[in-house]
Amino acid sequence: MSNTFGKIFKLTSFGESHGTAIGGVIDGCPAGIEIDIKLIQKQLNRRRPGQSVITTSRDEKDKVEFLSGIFEGKTLGTPIGFLIKNSDQKSNDYSDIKSTFRPSHADFSYQKKYGIRDFRGGGRSSARETACRVVAGAIAQQLLLLLGVSVKAYVSQVKDIKIDKSYLDLDLNKIDDNIVRCPDSKIAEDMIALINKVRDDGDSLGGKITGVAINVPVGWGEPVFDKLHADLGKAMLSINAVKGFNYGLNSIDISECLGSEVNDILKNIDGKTHTNNSGGIQGGISNGNDIYFNVVFKPVATIMKGQKSINSEGDSVVIEPKGRHDSCVVPRAVPIVESMTALVLIDHYLRSKTNKL
Repeated sequence: MSNTFGKIFKLTSFGESHGTAIGGVIDGCPAGIEIDIKLIQKQLNRRRPGQSVITTSRDEKDKVEFLSGIFEGKTLGTPIGFLIKNSDQKSNDYSDIKSTFRPSHADFSYQKKYGIRDFRGGGRSSARETACRVVAGAIAQQLLLLLGVSVKAYVSQVKDIKIDKSYLDLDLNKIDDNIVRCPDSKIAEDMIALINKVRDDGDSLGGKITGVAINVPVGWGEPVFDKLHADLGKAMLSINAVKGFNYGLNSIDISECLGSEVNDILKNIDGKTHTNNSGGIQGGISNGNDIYFNVVFKPVATIMKGQKSINSEGDSVVIEPKGRHDSCVVPRAVPIVESMTALVLIDHYLRSKTNKL
């Protein structure tokens, strides 16, 4: 099993959804960096369950406890160990699926791969693990801010309700003005109403998150296999329920265009271009323009309706789900997308320091 992300700035996470705790070790963080624990907790609070009427009712406080690597508010350059205790597990809700497989979940694939699985809340395959990414990502974001780089993400679509505007035409300071984390207040109201309706119907729905990285300098990215967009894509596709990633001008739209229509013409020696159809990356290397992308989330697999499946003996069964689940994960996934973006960017910044003397 692969539980480590990054080449220089690395996160190794551990823990299961209904275990005693989840946590991680961050290695490769430079020494002497002032860390604001309150900002880390703020990001965790944006991801945590039970935060609003449109999220799961599981009420985890997600208070992070740092065990090492930070002293008197500054990083030591040593491994940063942290722990987040689980406190609101209801494992009995999952006893019915001990020997059955939920449709479109990782139950079957984990069982076949490892011959054993923690069926309580999905175990290691649960999105509970992403809290660890948010801790590491929040530290990475603070490092990036020292470099003048900011990372933002917002909900741009829920099912067929979407923002038909560029991020440039939105006030990204309004992302957290509503519980769905959409910076367009009118569209946010429609999204919330739809999520509530679908939840009451016992179903689920997906959506999209748009991510933006501003002031990324020229030169981050490691061709040929660790191109910046390739690592961003891997990072996003490693998030639970993600089914797609595209950066720059929408991949479908750009496939229908002529080169003369989408080529980005340079306007100065700093790399700024008149258009940014490339999404801030060319040849796998940042080009000095904003990096922007979309992350596609599928509808949550667990729905509050009976579904046909099989048990471990291959017999047909009908699963009647229990437990507490989000009917739409995208509002809580916003800080996860930001965190994974920050982890990729800070790792590539550190790697860029080895490129030339």
